[in-house]
Amino acid sequence: MTDTRDRDELGKAPARAPRVLGFVALKLGGGALSLLLVVVLGFFLFRVLPGDPARTMTRSAPVSAEQLAALRHRFGLDQPLYVQFRDFLGNLVRGDLGTSYTYNRPVAELIGERIGPTVLLVGTATVLAVLIGLWMGTRAAWRHGGPADRWFTSVGLTLWSVPTFWLGLLLLMALGVGVGPLPGLFPVSGMSSPDVPPGALPRVLDVAHHLVLPCVTLVAVIHAQFMMVMRSSLLEEMGEEYLTTARAKGLREDLVRRRHAIPNALLPTVTLIFLHLGLVVSGAITVETVFSWPGLGLLTYEALRVPDLPLLQGTFIVLAGSVIVMNVLAELLYRVLDPRVRAS
Repeated sequence: MTDTRDRDELGKAPARAPRVLGFVALKLGGGALSLLLVVVLGFFLFRVLPGDPARTMTRSAPVSAEQLAALRHRFGLDQPLYVQFRDFLGNLVRGDLGTSYTYNRPVAELIGERIGPTVLLVGTATVLAVLIGLWMGTRAAWRHGGPADRWFTSVGLTLWSVPTFWLGLLLLMALGVGVGPLPGLFPVSGMSSPDVPPGALPRVLDVAHHLVLPCVTLVAVIHAQFMMVMRSSLLEEMGEEYLTTARAKGLREDLVRRRHAIPNALLPTVTLIFLHLGLVVSGAITVETVFSWPGLGLLTYEALRVPDLPLLQGTFIVLAGSVIVMNVLAELLYRVLDPRVRAS
């Protein structure tokens, strides 16, 4: 009997391998197709924006029609749309995202400089929002209908519905500018102060001081998503028979929650967490603009004002590509974590 079972398991492993490879190839192919559509959409989408980049670059200076025509020719704006798209694809294959109209620098270089501050801000906020949201969702579901559930749900949904830029402005006025005779507690703009003493520790503390207000703004708004998903998932798990069996074995309620209910309830939050990790690169345009945080969000806002087409295309591809990559990773990880997906 044992030999027969072993042979069956050995026979299933080779049969399962092509199915796993097919699943991975399907997800990777879907991600590649989505990225291609993002590239095409990003090119044509920004071409319909109002405004003349050549005239905006002159910043209303008195220029002649010949000078404007020369500027359009320099950046290829006088070429037919299909020629511009062909050149764009050719440069993209070589890793060239073009040259910014505004900064007159390579777009890839600008994105490389701004991606660090964005990852620091939105990455920190996402980690804190996940931890706070999952903890609050667990407490709210386990004491369903109690004071903690009503309080967490009401506050979370209220903050979730608040516009991010509006909440940022409130925090900026209350804790940055100050109220009445009270001085502001935190910096109102930028990532660092010009008068920071030399040394690594003072610089780190200064950046952390500037990070507080924009980070709190993001955490306050996005933590409710994780809280509500965790609360809903845990409420569904609480009626399952395996929890009744665990209690019948004599396990304490805390162990039943921590060892059995929470691990299964975490599965639906995996996709949400990975999608937000993808948004780490995209940043928060409104928050970075309100607090003048030198990240990709502020760079995108500045590019929209011109419009700086190469810079918009480059940031759009990076932002959308990060979300697509994280979504594909979430689907692959979900197959590893959930046996029901592997069996399908």
